[in-house]
Amino acid sequence: MLRVGLTGGIGAGKSVVARRLAERGATVVDADVIAREVVEPGTPGLAAVVEEFGPGVLTPDGALDRPALGKIVFADDDRRAALNAIVHPLVGRRRQELVAAAGPDAVVVEDIPLLVENGLATGFPLVIVVHATEEERLRRLVDDRGMTPADALARIRSQATDEQRRAAADVWLDNSGALVDIEAAVDALWTERLAPFEEHLRTRTAAPRSPHAVVVEPDPTWAVQGERLLGRIRRVAGDRLIRSDHHGSTSVPGLPAKDVIDVQLVVADLATAEEVAGELAEVGLVRRPDRWWDVDRDGVERDKVLAGNADPGRAVNCHIRPVTSPSWRDGLLLRDWLRAHPDAVAEYAALKRDLAAQPHGSVDEYAERKTPWINASLTRADAWAEEVGWDV
Repeated sequence: MLRVGLTGGIGAGKSVVARRLAERGATVVDADVIAREVVEPGTPGLAAVVEEFGPGVLTPDGALDRPALGKIVFADDDRRAALNAIVHPLVGRRRQELVAAAGPDAVVVEDIPLLVENGLATGFPLVIVVHATEEERLRRLVDDRGMTPADALARIRSQATDEQRRAAADVWLDNSGALVDIEAAVDALWTERLAPFEEHLRTRTAAPRSPHAVVVEPDPTWAVQGERLLGRIRRVAGDRLIRSDHHGSTSVPGLPAKDVIDVQLVVADLATAEEVAGELAEVGLVRRPDRWWDVDRDGVERDKVLAGNADPGRAVNCHIRPVTSPSWRDGLLLRDWLRAHPDAVAEYAALKRDLAAQPHGSVDEYAERKTPWINASLTRADAWAEEVGWDV
């Protein structure tokens, strides 16, 4: 099963995306629908809302008067928080029941309007954000839903900002244009990413990659992507992590690299590493074959566990190392030394481009050819660490 979080601001057209995903075969769990169910007349949820906000939030026939409640909560952060404290736990429990009822080969899309606002993004291996410009969202809310411009703007401004949603988004779908455009984008997303992702997770196989090293120009979002992945891992691994870091070339600003996010988890021992690796399917990573190791700069082999991406849209290497291995410290030292030395970044970039352009049989061969430079640079980094007092 692949669980996907779907979100977007009011008026962005998230329901259009959800409907198209359902047409392609996804099981859609709609938090808005559930939120209505849990406050239907006669439910404990509605009784709790009336106790908190008074009988003025009821219609004459005893149903919830949503416009009346909306005027209260969208103008007052504290009152909105009080409503959320009642409704969100009820919605969460019902969501869990519906997800559990989906089949083992399902792509379950959980449509959650306030996914970002409620800090739920780390609970999904993939988050889709549906976006539209504020101007377009205002037009839709006024023309299609009959809101006043003031009410519509208040609803928009009460939610997360575009920047906050971008930080949570693995997939950003712009729905500012024509319906045919967003439907085509969803179709491509399903075929190229979601369906293969689910299959890879179910069969515990890593997504295929190019057998050769392809070095690309630095992506300023690599750091955000690394932190997003680490947030998911930390939620699963918890206090078994001694530390967790984004390292490798994509963690160094301005450095060309293979488009692979490398993260490093340091744990007590190999048994813990194996245990953690076995649970990372929850964040979209699958354990690679059993035997992996580092060769440290003294030529000594050090065992580690490696997990890789089941998601064909984001290559990841997750290195899980016991705390007794010196390799994890060397990786952080090299990262921080490069961050502090732009001249070394330029030197390394030239080497990487040159080696990637040369014929090589595999990514491993490309990596081996970099080893002499890395070991020499670690010697320079040791001197820098002593000079500036660097430590992990």
